[in-house]
Amino acid sequence: MTGARPRSRIQQKNRETILDAALEVFSQFGFRGATLDQIAEAAGLSKPNVLYYYPSKEAIHTELLQNLLDVWLQPLRDLDPGGDPMDELLRYVRRKLDMSRDMPRESRLFANEMLQGAPRMGESLGGALRALVNDKAAVLQGWMDSGRLTPVPPVHLVFSIWALTQHYADFEIQVRAVLGPGHDPFAEAEVFLDTLFRRLLSPQT
Repeated sequence: MTGARPRSRIQQKNRETILDAALEVFSQFGFRGATLDQIAEAAGLSKPNVLYYYPSKEAIHTELLQNLLDVWLQPLRDLDPGGDPMDELLRYVRRKLDMSRDMPRESRLFANEMLQGAPRMGESLGGALRALVNDKAAVLQGWMDSGRLTPVPPVHLVFSIWALTQHYADFEIQVRAVLGPGHDPFAEAEVFLDTLFRRLLSPQT
C-alpha cells in the first residue's frame, strides 16, 4: 500500500497562505465570527479553492490550533533539568514574552479557543499538555526540594508565567493605551518579570 502523494510546492504554498490568512481572520473575529469567505478573501483565493485544501472552516481552525500548541509548548519542553534553576526559569519567561511580542495573533487565537470552552482542543489539553506540565512541574519541585528555588506550587507557577506573559499579546491595545507613547511594553515587561520572579524564587539565606 502506497502513502499519500507528496504535495507540490504550489499546494504547500497555498496551504500556508490559507493558514496565515485564517490566523488573521480567526484572531480578529474568533471562530464563530469568522467565515470561509473572509478567509478566502484574505488569502487572495476563491472559496472553492480554499475548500479544495480544507473541507471546512473547522478543519482550518483545528490545524492552526494543533500547529500553534506544538510551537507554544516548545519553550517549556526546553526547560533543562540539568541547568541552573533560576537561569532556566527566567529563560522560559523571556521566551514566552518574546512569543507574545512576535506572535500576538497566535496568542489571541489560543485565548479565543479557551474562552469558548476549548471545543477543538479539549483532548490535547487533558493529554499532551497536562503530561508536559506535570513533567516540568516535577523538575521545578525537585529544584525547590533541594533548596535551589523558594517553594511555591509549581503548576501554579507555570500558570502565572503564562498569564503574565500572554497578557501583553492578548491585551496589547489596553497595555499600550495605559502606558502611553514612548514606552516599549515588552522591554519594560522583561525587566519587571525578571525582577519579580527573582525576588519570588531566590532562596532565602
